[in-house]
Amino acid sequence: MTSSLLTPRRRSRVGTTGGVAATGSTAPTRILDWRDPLVASLLDGLDVTADADNARRIETLRHAHRRITEAVRPVYSVQDERPVSEVLRRGRGSCSQRLAVLEAVARAAGVATRVRGLLVDGTFWYPRFPRLRRIVPDRVLLAWPEFRLDDGPSASWLAVSELFGSLGELSDGDEAGFTNSGSETLFEALSRTAIDWDGTTLCPTAGAGCDLSAYVVADLGRFDSRDELFARHGQTLCPVARVLAEPVMGRHRAA
Repeated sequence: MTSSLLTPRRRSRVGTTGGVAATGSTAPTRILDWRDPLVASLLDGLDVTADADNARRIETLRHAHRRITEAVRPVYSVQDERPVSEVLRRGRGSCSQRLAVLEAVARAAGVATRVRGLLVDGTFWYPRFPRLRRIVPDRVLLAWPEFRLDDGPSASWLAVSELFGSLGELSDGDEAGFTNSGSETLFEALSRTAIDWDGTTLCPTAGAGCDLSAYVVADLGRFDSRDELFARHGQTLCPVARVLAEPVMGRHRAA
């Protein structure tokens, strides 16, 4: 049993059937405040020249991912709209917040980003909260980043789930897929295994956890920024629930 009591009311969260594609941006936003010196420090020593080719841009994002993994401790924070600079100052953040840091670094490096809004079934998080299942939200709103590697009308977009290789390559290994249990979070897992929200991979037995499409309740489409996604659809928890939960969950290490 999951709970709908803690989620925002009067929000229409309906899957998309098409429409104008989000073009993304490199501009700073309230959440992606990449002009803060703490964000710039994550780019120290990385080659972020404007004329970098796609391979160099991907390598920069991979290095940034590793630095964020080391610099930001994984916790269960429920404040998805927390600015990236504050996340870095605290030195801890949720998967959503750490993904936002990666987006901010990408924009600071001149790589445009956008996000795909996914509503994920709350049962996906049961392994992390075996004794608290009754209060797990029935649907969790996930902002899944994408990066524009080049410019022009035929620009290619790279989902964060393919930052370390194609989904086929990542699912074709000996490592187990993502189980959403233990100390590993989605943010770390995407560097070693396929995180497939669309059911496009043929997962081997050892990596059966890479196909997560069964947990997707609705695809809300793509948005120019996570700020826009949350403004339209709200965060996972309602404001009162966030205020009550954050002091505890925001410090509790993901495990």
